[in-house]
Amino acid sequence: MALGGKDRMESFKAFLVAQEEGGVRAGFTEMRPADLDPGEVLVRVAYSGVNYKDALAATGRGKILLRPSCVGGIDLAGTVVSSSDPRFAKGDAVLATGYDLGVRHHGGYAEYARVPADWLVKIPTGMTLWEAMALGTAGFTAGLAIARMEHEGLAPANGPVIVSGATGGVGSIAVAALARLGYRVVALTGKASETEYLKKLGAAEVKLRSELDLTKIRPLGTATWAGAVDNLGGDVLAWIASTMKPGGAIASVGLAASAALNTTVMPFILRGVSLLGVDSVNCPMPLRERIWRRLAGELRPPMLEDICRTIAFDDLPRVFDDFIAARIRGRIVVDLNA
Repeated sequence: MALGGKDRMESFKAFLVAQEEGGVRAGFTEMRPADLDPGEVLVRVAYSGVNYKDALAATGRGKILLRPSCVGGIDLAGTVVSSSDPRFAKGDAVLATGYDLGVRHHGGYAEYARVPADWLVKIPTGMTLWEAMALGTAGFTAGLAIARMEHEGLAPANGPVIVSGATGGVGSIAVAALARLGYRVVALTGKASETEYLKKLGAAEVKLRSELDLTKIRPLGTATWAGAVDNLGGDVLAWIASTMKPGGAIASVGLAASAALNTTVMPFILRGVSLLGVDSVNCPMPLRERIWRRLAGELRPPMLEDICRTIAFDDLPRVFDDFIAARIRGRIVVDLNA
């Protein structure tokens, strides 16, 4: 990166994903300020994160991009360099997740980003730039899921909460945050080797997916769960729905296993179960800010450093295939300064 004068940029490093016939091309490039998308706030990016969506875009395994080429990274944290919006001033610590970042608008995989002021959240007091991205989109999604279930009446006294896909970013943070709030958390995973990790995060019990017979899901099974955070979809979600307690709440946050859902209406009409969709992309700003304040406080995992691994910007291309192959545990934070 070359600078001149008072923060005047000449060029800077970015990771660009471009759609081409037959696939995508992704790699590092040099950009100039004029190459950035419109927005009221220019941010010096300190950290970004790697999410499943980022891996799908960079590898071409999913149709994620909504333009021919885009700087990747659906979340970022950094410091304001300049702003034409009075809500933000030079030096403010800010974060952004969701909206069109890394999909239709240049995202967090660049040393600088220009974004609309309406997409930015001031980082809450007590939270560092690194912590903002150690949580990132995954933490924000987990926080939203918990808030939605609480709105439907979920409380620790109601019974256990199951978290599927528990070793992923959303799952790991959900397990730790729920445990901190006093819930009895059951972590559902396909990785027996991660039992110790999940119990360290606060899971009272680790349940293996291999223990489930998903070929024989009854319309109503044994009522077990007061709440559920489901990252998988498909048959696992159908099984969870059938085993919810009366008045239970399921937060549907992902489709790592399948986008399909083959179930019946019985859990919903005979047990009053709520199936709650969690949309972290278009969440209204007032709720977004409330969730981030909670993530800086009562929802902050006490062992966030154990959930996250930080990599240098140059190492970014090496981790995407691991995400696709489900070889990643917890969160990956990208240090744009390393």
